[in-house]
Amino acid sequence: MQTGKSMIVAPQPEAVEAGAIVLKRGGNAVDAAIVCALVQGVVDPQMTGIAGFGTMQVYMPQRGVHETIDFHARCPAAVRPDMWADRLIGQVRDGFGFRVEGQVNDVGYQSIAVPGSLMAYAEAVADFGTLSWSDVMQPAIDECRAGFVVRPHVHAMWVKDYASVGRVDYVDKLRFTDAGRKIYFHPDGKLKKVGERIHNPEMLQTLERIAQHGTEIFYRGEIADEIDADMRANGGLLRRADLEGYRTRRNSPLWGQYRGRRIATAQPPGGGVMMLEILHILDQFDLRRHEHNSSEHLRILAEAMKHATIDKDRHVGDPEFVDVPVQRLTSLAHAVELADAISSGQMASVDRLASTESRNTTTLCVIDGDGNAVALTHSLGAPSGVITPGLGFMYNGCLGAFDPRPGRAGSIAPGKSRFASMAPSIIFDGDVLTLVLGAPGGAQIPTALAQVISNVMDFDMSVLEAVVAPRISATSNTIEVSNRIPKYVTRELEASGYSIARSAASYVFAAVHAIRDEGGCLSGAADPQRDGMALAI
Repeated sequence: MQTGKSMIVAPQPEAVEAGAIVLKRGGNAVDAAIVCALVQGVVDPQMTGIAGFGTMQVYMPQRGVHETIDFHARCPAAVRPDMWADRLIGQVRDGFGFRVEGQVNDVGYQSIAVPGSLMAYAEAVADFGTLSWSDVMQPAIDECRAGFVVRPHVHAMWVKDYASVGRVDYVDKLRFTDAGRKIYFHPDGKLKKVGERIHNPEMLQTLERIAQHGTEIFYRGEIADEIDADMRANGGLLRRADLEGYRTRRNSPLWGQYRGRRIATAQPPGGGVMMLEILHILDQFDLRRHEHNSSEHLRILAEAMKHATIDKDRHVGDPEFVDVPVQRLTSLAHAVELADAISSGQMASVDRLASTESRNTTTLCVIDGDGNAVALTHSLGAPSGVITPGLGFMYNGCLGAFDPRPGRAGSIAPGKSRFASMAPSIIFDGDVLTLVLGAPGGAQIPTALAQVISNVMDFDMSVLEAVVAPRISATSNTIEVSNRIPKYVTRELEASGYSIARSAASYVFAAVHAIRDEGGCLSGAADPQRDGMALAI
């Protein structure tokens, strides 16, 4: 944690430093955020990148600006609603993905959706930044030219055992293409280790081309042609026409409240509605009456999470395709009804087909000296493993998150975006900004953000204390707990009939990064489970 007049926080130190230098040189929060985001795609290339997706909230009070740029990935026009219906194996435990035979939705050319990240970055800089596009691109180019050093969290994701839960291991995704084998492995086939440097000259060339020619080259120019040719040659669904037709969505934030504070967050298909529903339910309880992380506190938290998950699964999808009842889901009446059920001791039941989960996302938060703020969360979903020869970047694997069963809120359809749990948020006391936060972590993002907000407002924690406090997640009928939750607490929950899954990790369930503003004094915190930091300027 640090304090200062301007601040940036993210999971990658190299990206935080690049954004901090922008702030030092007089750039605003948007400039710093996009520089940071582009560097994240270089130094954490399976978490995010120019072929990813996400959502960004921009607040610029002196200009009267407060809006979100939603750049969720969309299904290519070539998808069919029933194309995997007869190959469905199961659903992940937290509801954030599906398994099909052959795992073609998880790895390879058929897993790729239409990316939006690069377009959103450029729009933000053009509309709200002060730097030129080439200047914004330069730090990522410089980082790529030098090569990035493999950090512990990057390597941990590469070697993590995903196969045991039905997904393709990252190490196999990294070696899926010739380009990946050349970038991430030694000539003898061994994966590069923590502390070794990764050189990716083809990504460098791509970034230099985009810096010179703008995003048109990616969506409507030579790079679009190269992408199209590679997809056609390898059975992919993405086409140049999909890239040409992609547009971001510009919205006002979705608003809610907690303990009298106003909360601005992501509209559907983002996860803000789920986070707000959890908080609105919790707002009906006097949580201060309970010891933090006591069995009763955790029971109330878990039931609120389960109810919000049920509503998300049933109702929340792409609002261009699904009528999402946002007002009802975030209403006081709905919160009171669900809180009454929790108070009476009822246990909500979340339907699932199977288990596994995806947490392959990253985030950043910035506040500058003029009070401008950006909260941005972006991702590859789960990386596809595909790197087009000559381009260097890995594509998203977003089609794995779509429901192969037709007729549901999250079903596959041409041009459709899938629910994503991303919920970068800004909180106000009246009209005064008090907290900016976001997190990577798949379906556990809304649950983690809600806990951190509650930690600050209900238990008077500092931003660092709120971020590092042990968390739980209940997006299924099992309550998952951090290993720092005492066993004597979970035994009480088990005695009440709850199933408990204890993580081996002390810090787990999304990685919240946040900046708190207390009367112009900024303090920031980066979740210890990632490699990040907060830098004050």
